[in-house]
Amino acid sequence: MNWHHGYITDAPEGPFDAASCLLTLHFVADDGSKLQTLLELKKRLKPGAPFVLVDCCIDISSPSAELMLARYRDFALGSGADPEQVSTTCDRLVNVLKMVSPARNEALLKSAGFTDVELFYAGLSWRGWRATA
Repeated sequence: MNWHHGYITDAPEGPFDAASCLLTLHFVADDGSKLQTLLELKKRLKPGAPFVLVDCCIDISSPSAELMLARYRDFALGSGADPEQVSTTCDRLVNVLKMVSPARNEALLKSAGFTDVELFYAGLSWRGWRATA
């Protein structure tokens, strides 16, 4: 196994037997860049190869966003996290990350040509999907 550090466009062409995108897509803007990232991933996979995406999913423009952030804040504080660090993290969730709703991630996967998109994990704002190239 060889590890490559960088963006998907820096990765070898493949084709690969499987791929994962773990805890990173929420750093990519939904200005066409998320879709392009998924298209580049799929392009490097063998037909029928499994793909796993795990992403933080809060649509900040949604009326439920404040509730999701409050749940995160309450969980972190209840677990003993430093209140200042929790506040900083909540600010980053709103102002740094490029999160989208779970439905938007599913639509992006399908638009990139993945099939059999299946949610296998949901916890607070985290979602995990398995899909097929």
